[in-house]
Amino acid sequence: MRLRTETRAHAAQTVMIVKNVPLPTDNLLLAALPAAVRRRLTADRAPVNLTVSEPLSAAGERIRHVYFPIDSFISLITPARGRGQLEIGLVGSEGMLGVPLLLDVNVSPLRAMVQGAGRAWRVDPKTLRQELAANTAVRSTFNRYLYVFLAQLMQTATCTRFHLIEARLARWLLMTRDRAHSNQFRITHEFLALMLGVRRVGVTSAASALQRRQLIRYRRGDISILDVQGLERAACACYAIDKQIYARVLGRKRRPPDTVSPSGVHDLQ
Repeated sequence: MRLRTETRAHAAQTVMIVKNVPLPTDNLLLAALPAAVRRRLTADRAPVNLTVSEPLSAAGERIRHVYFPIDSFISLITPARGRGQLEIGLVGSEGMLGVPLLLDVNVSPLRAMVQGAGRAWRVDPKTLRQELAANTAVRSTFNRYLYVFLAQLMQTATCTRFHLIEARLARWLLMTRDRAHSNQFRITHEFLALMLGVRRVGVTSAASALQRRQLIRYRRGDISILDVQGLERAACACYAIDKQIYARVLGRKRRPPDTVSPSGVHDLQ
């Protein structure tokens, strides 16, 4: 078992993730491809190391690299200024950064920032496009992921508009837990407010409510998830819907040997 502690600073806010479970050994999307295709995509190079708060793409700019996270995860943020920013997606070992290329577009509509440090496969966009054009089976695999990715973005839009902050916070903690492979975080109210697109006082109230229900322990920025199943019940239905979409479209039969949950991320339980 690997034990790793990582610290991230973003806009004067700090998040620490204590990784206290075995980490994934590969990216699930790449693992679903034929070995020869995978070798051509990665050019047999070793994975790169992504660092906390590292910017990987900016809205409106050309996509220079495609990333397939292994034990890192990436935050997708709307291109707004100041507190108008909103995290609308997380990409971990279940997916990829560079989805516009699947639609033959080489410009990113979102800002991407590393939220959890770790390894990722880095692929040249031209090489990916060549494989998509040459192999219908490869394109089919990526098209399935594209459907899942777009469906989850639409679910996030619904969640942000209609659901209460407490339920949204529970969902965000579960999504981060899945991709960080940990039940423990150190995170400030300011950072949570930025990620959820709400005022700090709203995050304080929601976190306090979850703590009173003994679902989490939250003190001076330290968060521990105490009751995963209880937190799932407290979260809005969006969390379960995301997992169902992944399982239905990409399917359990595509899993690698590791223990993986229906959402495509490794199970901590």
